[in-house]
Amino acid sequence: MAFARIGKQRIRKRSMIREPDIVVVLDDRLPKVVNVLSGLRDGGYVLINTGSIDVAKELSSGGKYRVYAVNATRIALDLNLVLAGWPLVNTAILGALAKILKFPLRSVEEAIIEYLGEERGKINVLAAKRAYEEVKLIE
Repeated sequence: MAFARIGKQRIRKRSMIREPDIVVVLDDRLPKVVNVLSGLRDGGYVLINTGSIDVAKELSSGGKYRVYAVNATRIALDLNLVLAGWPLVNTAILGALAKILKFPLRSVEEAIIEYLGEERGKINVLAAKRAYEEVKLIE
């Protein structure tokens, strides 16, 4: 498990998040092993990397959360974003999160280029753009 705090102001608090507003599930097999919704606040967001709408719908039962799905694995594989056989889904997930949270995609693109550099950043920016366009609210 990992966590991040996101805000308009710099956040200096460095502790475990017990009641998140957002949960991101990078592997759609994880909900079968652990309760990924544990502690999630009512009205919170769930973003799951999956190619199966059924898996995403299982998380949306009860309507307490807004569940979104994107196939970041497919995007990574399509763009050959693979390392040691593993699809790199992180930048696609960033793009999907930007859409869900209404962040400007341009901010994500700039951060990717700043972090990875122009050369490596191009394909990762493309992954973020695709996920931004493809993420869907599951109802």
